[in-house]
Amino acid sequence: MPAKSSASPDAGIATLYRDHHAWLHGWLRLKLGDAHRAADLAQDTFVRLLSANTSDIPDIPDIPGRQSLSGTKHLSHASRASATDLREPRAYLRTIANRLLVDHWRRLEIERSYLAVLQTYPQQHWPSEESRLLILESLEQVAQMLGRLKPEVRDVFLLAQMDGYTCPQIARQVGKSVATVERYLAQALGHCYRLVYES
Repeated sequence: MPAKSSASPDAGIATLYRDHHAWLHGWLRLKLGDAHRAADLAQDTFVRLLSANTSDIPDIPDIPGRQSLSGTKHLSHASRASATDLREPRAYLRTIANRLLVDHWRRLEIERSYLAVLQTYPQQHWPSEESRLLILESLEQVAQMLGRLKPEVRDVFLLAQMDGYTCPQIARQVGKSVATVERYLAQALGHCYRLVYES
């Protein structure tokens, strides 16, 4: 465990980086099989720490047989100096890195799916490279939004928006009442609205 530090917030992160970056990079390299992507995600993990507010930092579950991690979940600017005081810094970093890995794999899957669909069109109809990047970015944002919905709400939303089903048709398809389907649609649309207009 690193020694406690009363240094500046940036010094706390620097110490955490110095003590654990090589380990994190190696762990990510094993997960990804790609040293360059592992280096990018290791950097992103520490960037996430630097730019985090308390709502961005994951809860770290207590590990049986070890000291409780309570009190170490938040790492806002005011408490970054205590970054070196984490009881389980590697568990903390691994949790953040795991979330970045999930995002990375989701992005890859979206890109593969998009490129597979693109291959079905004649090349002269393909969008420019810049347009493709913008489309992929938009698709990723949609996937993130959908990923935050409960599965049953997401299914109802997709049936309405992608397949054009009416509420009674969706109700029959999913075995729910029309009122429940309407409630699910309202939840999904409210979620979309908040993401677009409140962020």
